[in-house]
Amino acid sequence: MRAAQLLVIAKAPVPGRVKTRLCPPCTADQAAAVAEAALADTLDAGRDAPVVRRTIVLSGTMATPAGWRTVRQRGAELGERLAHAFADTARPGMASLLIGMDTPQVNAALLAGIVAALDHADAVLAPAVDGGWWALALRDPGRAAVLHGVPMSRPDTGALTAAALARAGLEVVRGPILRDVDTATDARAVADEVPDGRFGHAVRAHVPAGVTR
Repeated sequence: MRAAQLLVIAKAPVPGRVKTRLCPPCTADQAAAVAEAALADTLDAGRDAPVVRRTIVLSGTMATPAGWRTVRQRGAELGERLAHAFADTARPGMASLLIGMDTPQVNAALLAGIVAALDHADAVLAPAVDGGWWALALRDPGRAAVLHGVPMSRPDTGALTAAALARAGLEVVRGPILRDVDTATDARAVADEVPDGRFGHAVRAHVPAGVTR
């Protein structure tokens, strides 16, 4: 397995700034508690992954956990921020794997499998159930420049990202599909997958039952 670093693009869990699509049924404070738990579980998975460096690419301010470093997000649109995340953390000869904080069911084995796939591909794109993607690994982080032109947060974002990478001449393989957490329905579905994690506990405590939104 090649040397790789892990990037987690994240927002500080501040009420009113994170997980706003959970409101309603959640209050801003409840949504922030869910986001904080999602980020904590994601960082735990990253801590156990077989990578040589771990970086939080952060919007906002929060303490940096042990074993991690923090760099600031920069850029206006999400695609721009993602491209800069790869560029600002690149190291010669080292692959990069970027994930978000919306898939707290991720685990170290899934991350290890994505990194291992870079031994026979230029890029690994792991789709999300909603048509986006939750992870992108690049053998050469500089190739993330193609993300500048990809519209994000759309049902076809995954397909558009794969096409942009292919047009750039990269061999792209598909990673495992996961459901990311946008709505209360998503939150409860993912919590059922990881009932004993921080996220599962937070959803049961803070997301009202019976809401289908």
